[in-house]
Amino acid sequence: MTSRAVKFYVGLHQPADAQHFDLACISIKRLWGRKKPVICGDVLVDSGAFTELFLHGRYRHGVEEYAAELFRLHTSGVIKIAAVVAQDYMCEPFILAKTDLTIAEHQRLTIERYDALVAELHRLFGGQIPFHVMPVLQGFAPQDYVNHIRMYGGRLKPGMWVGVGSVCKRQGDPRSIVAVLQAIASERPDLLLHGFGVKKTALLHAGVRMLLATADSMAWSFAARKQGRNANDWREAARFAAVVNDAANQNHEPWQMEMFA
Repeated sequence: MTSRAVKFYVGLHQPADAQHFDLACISIKRLWGRKKPVICGDVLVDSGAFTELFLHGRYRHGVEEYAAELFRLHTSGVIKIAAVVAQDYMCEPFILAKTDLTIAEHQRLTIERYDALVAELHRLFGGQIPFHVMPVLQGFAPQDYVNHIRMYGGRLKPGMWVGVGSVCKRQGDPRSIVAVLQAIASERPDLLLHGFGVKKTALLHAGVRMLLATADSMAWSFAARKQGRNANDWREAARFAAVVNDAANQNHEPWQMEMFA
């Protein structure tokens, strides 16, 4: 088994720092109301799901508001959008405790929000949406993700770029992420999978890289803060991205996978 190059969108706190990168992932919370252009090759716009659900147990902005802001950002030329992430519902136990809902309910709400966002963007743009709207697969156990694929049904088109949620907090053993990705790939090997908030340990794991097409991470910021450095310095992000991209250009045999665990 050999790893493959993973297209890496570096997570950024400050939209202005995107000028130093070809690919960036920026939360809609950082872009909301912005008028100054964001200089970057392509930006993946995150829905801010973790912050909203962890702090508030719900989305304070409805789908219509989210869609309207994405429409404004695109049509005003503020940002070159590669894709926008639908407002999903994570399924970690501590998030379920915040919403007092089940995994199945979070999966249903995730699909409902995706459908509503696609419909509203279609309305606003008068037809063709000029960027990808990324659906998100949610669950906790590997079988949960398979179940969610089946719930999506025909919405997940062949070769579609799809997010994989609720993996960023299980980084202690990348093999747990591999198990989720393998379950998804077994059900739909055609899908191009995106890993949200994947930490360095997992990004350097050949098994994870083999199954992901793209990923984003702000692990650089956490590491800098923990080590007493500036957690908002784009150069920290650049060094992190260089390590990830270097690993993505190398192939590792199965026996080498344990080196990155």
